[in-house]
Amino acid sequence: MKKKWVPFILLVGAVALFISGCGSKNTTGNAASEEKKTLHISFNPGPYSDQFKNGVAPYLEKKGYKITYKEFTDGVQPNVAVANGDIDANVFQHSLYLASMNKRENIDLIGAVQVPTPPMGLYSSKHTSLDEVSNGAQINLPNEPVNMLRALNILKEVGWITLKDNIDPLQTSVNDIISNPHHLQFVATDPAQGPRALEDVDFAAIQGNFAVSNGMKLTSALQLENMTDPFTNVVAVDSKNKDKPFVKDIIEGYHSDEFQKYIKSNPVYEGYKLPSYFK
Repeated sequence: MKKKWVPFILLVGAVALFISGCGSKNTTGNAASEEKKTLHISFNPGPYSDQFKNGVAPYLEKKGYKITYKEFTDGVQPNVAVANGDIDANVFQHSLYLASMNKRENIDLIGAVQVPTPPMGLYSSKHTSLDEVSNGAQINLPNEPVNMLRALNILKEVGWITLKDNIDPLQTSVNDIISNPHHLQFVATDPAQGPRALEDVDFAAIQGNFAVSNGMKLTSALQLENMTDPFTNVVAVDSKNKDKPFVKDIIEGYHSDEFQKYIKSNPVYEGYKLPSYFK
């Protein structure tokens, strides 16, 4: 009798395992679906965190997202973190800088959507006019090629230097200066150090986000850059995620009437370069 029951018991066990396996797959699928509703976003010092938290996050939270935040102080780690999947997106850089990081780190991030961006400006704590530039004046510049080009273009706009044509943004250096009639001396530092360098130099070209994060008003700049789209900051995501629902929802959040109303009604954002999708 016992031998006759063995096949039946084995059959029941197999069916149970099959059902259990199916149940496990469904549970895993549900968990994966829930995980996609948690977004990990990073920012560098500047206005982009407040823009997102006050103007975009409420829109995403209504769609069921839970959002966690992380802050970096350099430009490499947040991009590598997105490429590795440690965070889903970062907000701090323009597309030309992103291209330079892709090349340097051998990663493939893209700009999903542009965000309101404070322009780079030429500031001074020692002078109140551009006319006060003297021979041998010290100028602080960002030491990153792409952002150095932005700074050099400002100096070109005010008539202090002339530049070569067709400069490669990823290879820019002070060697691209053709003429320097004031014999300006250039001090290149990490972009975040620009505000601190003000006390030690005559003029400093400071990126807008670092100016804002240090309590400097954009309107206090002696000259603001004529910002073009390649220098408008973006939300960066891994290219393999470009069609994922969470990326589309982030884009919708920035395009939303709620976000645009928040930006336009807040005097803090006066002087910002607004993306073309703003109404």
